[in-house]
Amino acid sequence: MHSPLRAPIPVETLLLAYRSGIFPMADKREDQDIFWVEPRDRAIIPLGGLHVSKSLRKVLRSDRFEVTHNEAFTDVMRACAAPRPGHPESWISERIVASYTGLHRAGHAHSLECWETGEDGEKRLVGGLYGVSFDRVFCGESMFSLVSNASKVALCWLVAMLREAGYQLLDCQFMTDHLASMGAVEMPQKQYLTLVEKARGVPDLALEATYQRFAHGDPYSPDYSSPGKLIAQSLTHTS
Repeated sequence: MHSPLRAPIPVETLLLAYRSGIFPMADKREDQDIFWVEPRDRAIIPLGGLHVSKSLRKVLRSDRFEVTHNEAFTDVMRACAAPRPGHPESWISERIVASYTGLHRAGHAHSLECWETGEDGEKRLVGGLYGVSFDRVFCGESMFSLVSNASKVALCWLVAMLREAGYQLLDCQFMTDHLASMGAVEMPQKQYLTLVEKARGVPDLALEATYQRFAHGDPYSPDYSSPGKLIAQSLTHTS
């Protein structure tokens, strides 16, 4: 018999932790205990320095995926936690899912979803990411991709939205080869916390407003043709 799920981490505790440069993780997917992590070194993606390859720009312009914002937050979290080749375990436990779902309901956690429509006309979630926002900081938590380029497209949308909204810092927590290929850089935790302090304040726009601009067009731009082309255009000077 399974013991009852422990209470989610309170929203205020999570926000205080993120502002202090720490975040929770679990050892395994089934664990109810969490531990707090303060990395020695931190990875960030400069919002003006995202690397977008020619092939990825082509995928963006093709609008291969329908990209949505906050449409399936918990589904994205569970997809990020699912076992995959080379990563049978996950730090995203059900208690973590419940905690960040509460943060999402409070307006401080967001997801981007990439969907494909099959021959049967059904939409399928094939990639996405989620993360935490506070002040002018966005902390990317995890991403997943079931088909080629899906998570990269989600990241491109995120960077474009953050730039448009007036954010200053995109935290990626730990450096990986994949993040490095997209333009991530590493720095000491102390330097990261200085950037967090400089990013205090309210963004110019809500992320939902910037999503709507890219997804449904800019009423002030007669040249608007598609979401993907607008995203690719907005990132022209970031690589």
